[in-house]
Amino acid sequence: MNDTRSKTKNQSSREQKLADQQAIQRSLKQIAVPKEARESKTATRGITVGLLIYVALIVVLGASYLTLKCQLIPVTEFSAPFLQRPLLGGLLAAMLLLAEKLARIYLISRVEDDVSRYNLKRLVHFFILLLLTIIVFSTLLVDWTTGLISVGILSIILGLALQAPLSNLYAWFYILIQHPYQIGDRIKIGECAGDVIEVGYFDTTLWEFGGEYLSSDHPSGRTIRFPNSLVLNTPVFNYSWPLFPYIWNEIKFYIAYESDLELVAQIMTDVAREKIGDQMRQQVSIYRKLLAKTPVDELNVHEEPIVFFRAHENTWIEAVVRYLVHPKQTGRIKTEMIKTMLARLNEQPDRVKFPTSNTR
Repeated sequence: MNDTRSKTKNQSSREQKLADQQAIQRSLKQIAVPKEARESKTATRGITVGLLIYVALIVVLGASYLTLKCQLIPVTEFSAPFLQRPLLGGLLAAMLLLAEKLARIYLISRVEDDVSRYNLKRLVHFFILLLLTIIVFSTLLVDWTTGLISVGILSIILGLALQAPLSNLYAWFYILIQHPYQIGDRIKIGECAGDVIEVGYFDTTLWEFGGEYLSSDHPSGRTIRFPNSLVLNTPVFNYSWPLFPYIWNEIKFYIAYESDLELVAQIMTDVAREKIGDQMRQQVSIYRKLLAKTPVDELNVHEEPIVFFRAHENTWIEAVVRYLVHPKQTGRIKTEMIKTMLARLNEQPDRVKFPTSNTR
């Protein structure tokens, strides 16, 4: 009987894991995480089937256009221009698509940085789409003067009707040029906080951290989409600044007035040094070099964790240790240090006393 229950339980557990994995895959497809940001450099090398298709299409369209242009086949004078213009437009479009494919394979794929490679692909693709749009209008409109006037009037109408999308598109260019954030950065903008997983033409997608259901910086499991135009009029807090992707964090303990403050400071400092001491010294040296190039170079920055005390408004003392950490490791580092610090502080009950009041 017990064996039957155990087998049923194991089978249910396996089915639940399989269902969870399928749900994860569906969620990843829904949020459209850019594959380009995760592709290796060698993924686009070599001659692809698409490349051969573009070459064959250019040959066919070019031969057809030259055949009509040179009047190698009998066509009426009235129908010749109407046949040549679509062929020429298709030929130019195929050449543009081939140029984009070659640029991706032989130029963009050689860029070392994944984020820069992804941004270049999106930028090239945008301009290719813009040129294709111009080719389509040129093919449909026979009279260039009428065409330019029509395009001008259409641009005014679309500019008024699509003000918000165009503002988001302009903000996309701003993000690519000024780099307020990029893929992989942990940011906060307005009420949105998370890790950037996609920067689209019109909006940005974040993996949320923290949120209304969590009190820490752990990922919440939700995604956030906000329009790119938000970056133009809202402060952006970037916790992953490329030159110095670290932040200062603190751990606080409440201790009684009669505690040995020197011992408390020594224990908390020792634990912090053991955990992040060497790494923090290297990071602070970089930070000092950055400060030396700014008007605030006189700022005193400690290269090791420091402990200071504050008198709380109630009947105890706040012991605070301040240290440097990567923003995506704050929760793990803080948890590990709190456990070790509490264990060592509790080893000295006569010299380290914690508040015993229920109002702690």
